[in-house]
Amino acid sequence: MSGDDARWMGAALALSDRGVGRTGLNPPVGCVLVADGRVVGRGWTQPGGRPHAEAMALAAAGDKARGATAYVTLEPCAHESARGPACAETLVAAGIARVVVAATDPDPRTDGRGIARLRAADIAVTSGVRADEAQTVMAGFFSRLQRGRPCVTLKLAVSLDGSVAMASGQSKWITGERARAHAHLERARADLIIVGRGTLDADNPRLDVRLVGLEDRSPAMAVMSAADVAVPDGRHIANPAALAALTDTNLVLAEGGAGLATSLIAADLVDRLLLYRAPILIGGRPALSAIGLGDLANAHGRWRAAPIIDLGPDRLETYHRIR
Repeated sequence: MSGDDARWMGAALALSDRGVGRTGLNPPVGCVLVADGRVVGRGWTQPGGRPHAEAMALAAAGDKARGATAYVTLEPCAHESARGPACAETLVAAGIARVVVAATDPDPRTDGRGIARLRAADIAVTSGVRADEAQTVMAGFFSRLQRGRPCVTLKLAVSLDGSVAMASGQSKWITGERARAHAHLERARADLIIVGRGTLDADNPRLDVRLVGLEDRSPAMAVMSAADVAVPDGRHIANPAALAALTDTNLVLAEGGAGLATSLIAADLVDRLLLYRAPILIGGRPALSAIGLGDLANAHGRWRAAPIIDLGPDRLETYHRIR
């Protein structure tokens, strides 16, 4: 992997990130077209999944695409649909000279066929450039295709002693404004937000995005409850197994409370854990109860920590499940 390839792929990854939570079941792909060391076109998967990133970049480049190098965060699709042509074919038709791919497409309709089509047209292809980062950006898509379930993020606002509420149940607010604003950004990147029945009854949360300019990014809403419950403008999910069986969702954000968090951790469905930790001690209700851990040794080696982010007086700790 050359330094230039890594650098231009970084630009494509940044574009890919723009589409997270907005592309439906499609992956949020980024594409940069480079000729003579300059960007001649760029694109990312648009809301609803179309146009694809490559199509957007090619439209921006026009004739300048001929002889250019395309940096794409996911292998160009090889299957045509009623919504548009295969991206591998459009890259060939545009006269692209070289394609640099981050991750190969797990969709069986493409899975290597896109790269094969490009090479059959005598286009040089380099793959695997910053692949891990691309899979992280498109975690929901990869989870659904490879594991048959959505990628689940669990968000918890906790005190230094790990409490999510006072003993009385009061939980507004444990964290400050900057931490809560960041949590709304996480909502804007999710396809579905889910809470437990207890949180619904106690707090009646709005679960929307209330950041200026991002109000239209509010995800769909669901409530997890063993008992049947009517969810106006949302869906009822009976248990973690039903959540894991969802086939129409890439990214799920679980926002509590403790019962939901415990059930998801116990079912090993949490792929990313966000702990917004406030510098307070309240001696209240813990974030988790028993999660079925039989031996302390089994708790080690399961989570990988990401860099901590300071959000005013609070801190965001992010952990990724090691699988």
